[in-house]
Amino acid sequence: MTEQATRAAANGAGTAPATSNAAELHSDSLFSEMIWLLSGMPLACMLQAIAELGIADELVDGPLSVEELARRTESDADALYRILRGVSTRGVFTEVAHRVFGLTQLGQILRSDQPNSLRDAFRMHAQQEMRDTFTSVRHTLRTGQPAFDHVNGAPMFQYFARNAEKKPLFDSFTGAAARRIQNAALETYDLTGVRTIVDIGEMNGSLLAGVLKRYPELHGVYVDLPFMAPVAEKILGGAGVADRAEIIGANYLESVPPEADAYLLPQVLHRISDAEGLALLKNIRQAMSPTSKVVVIDPVLPEGDVPHLAKVLDATMLLMGPIKDRTEAEFAELFEKAGLRLDVISGRALPSSVIIALPA
Repeated sequence: MTEQATRAAANGAGTAPATSNAAELHSDSLFSEMIWLLSGMPLACMLQAIAELGIADELVDGPLSVEELARRTESDADALYRILRGVSTRGVFTEVAHRVFGLTQLGQILRSDQPNSLRDAFRMHAQQEMRDTFTSVRHTLRTGQPAFDHVNGAPMFQYFARNAEKKPLFDSFTGAAARRIQNAALETYDLTGVRTIVDIGEMNGSLLAGVLKRYPELHGVYVDLPFMAPVAEKILGGAGVADRAEIIGANYLESVPPEADAYLLPQVLHRISDAEGLALLKNIRQAMSPTSKVVVIDPVLPEGDVPHLAKVLDATMLLMGPIKDRTEAEFAELFEKAGLRLDVISGRALPSSVIIALPA
């Protein structure tokens, strides 16, 4: 055997590979699927820039050429074309003619005038504080502590409270997301027959305002820390339901109003520790009448290898603060420790569900 033949044999030359390169690199292959996952961050950053430019708002009245979009947004036309062409592969925009783009149904969600707009969410994730957080996953994996605190020097809510120029976007992002999720969850559960509901830890009162408008016979009691009371008063008044709402500025980890028909916890349990959650539920259990109920709005994580958006959001929030979502079994255990029992769960397919607990 010649030296060349020996070298070829050692390198496997002349033998058919178990899987061809063409098959491995096919658009439907596992390799390509991993490339799509790898492209997640670049695509997200492109969408963040597009959201900042307001491209979706510019397309409300119909498709526009890249040249016109570039003129309106002070962008480079060729760069904008390549970016729009790239994100259009995920269905956010559509190239209706060469270098002419229009909105899709998915892209409508980036419009700033839509009730379910995610424009500010994309803009918020583009901020350096958030990008540094997401690229510091290893800190959280090593320590179990939020990466946001590590890279920005303060917990997330404290950080943005101290930075006045960044707070409006942060408030818009967190408030809009919470309202969408909470309202969607409550649509799956009927509060007819409830006369008095205590809304605990909702922050601004928007959800309570919506509930009172939906159920005209309902009386609401808003409970949150004293500095939030003026905000809730303004929102409830603006919604025209202030005459059916009582505002209490107090620490709900210490006490809650007694004998209401329902105690509403809108995404409260997932943003406080197990110990604080248990203390809150014990306070509620002590205040409840035998016919009262606890109405929790929180994600319910499915057990095992079941895909669910809440699992991704839970992992994301782990990086951002002391936020923890729970499975049904974990909710049941927490309720049991507080003298409650899990009754029913509605809206399991949503980012947050409604979990009803009754006196044990």
